[in-house]
Amino acid sequence: MAENPIFERAIRFLSALRHCQVLGLRVHSASNDGLTVVLPYSAKIVGNPQTGVIHGGALTSLMDTACGMSTLCVLPEFEVCPTLDLRIDYMHAAEPHKDVFGFAQCYRVTTDVIFARGFAYQDDPDRPIAHAVGTFMRMGKGLKGTKGFGGVIKGDGQ
Repeated sequence: MAENPIFERAIRFLSALRHCQVLGLRVHSASNDGLTVVLPYSAKIVGNPQTGVIHGGALTSLMDTACGMSTLCVLPEFEVCPTLDLRIDYMHAAEPHKDVFGFAQCYRVTTDVIFARGFAYQDDPDRPIAHAVGTFMRMGKGLKGTKGFGGVIKGDGQ
């Protein structure tokens, strides 16, 4: 039996998403309480070459991914849950040359929609770079056309 099945499912989820691979996202932690994803600093995600500040789109991808992946923490089985709505409030720019962490958790699960919230930070979670709130549509476990993707997340497919 897996030591932390949520963490392992989260790793498989990230490995199945090409944009997450390109950004270098990796799972830092995952439990029933939520998860944290790391966006490593790199020249590829810099928005302003003169300052080295990370592009807002990379931070948006981090938070959309973290909030979407937080559904893995509350659902007993993998379900396809695409983003319905995402709001991000930027508090301040990320410091250049430092990784960014994105924490997210689900705070309400209904039959059709999952509500998630989170924040991005660098050294101190009490000094967030951004706050995020998102909603994700529950499309079910047996969605046609996603068997391969679902199998990868469950750990029984390629």
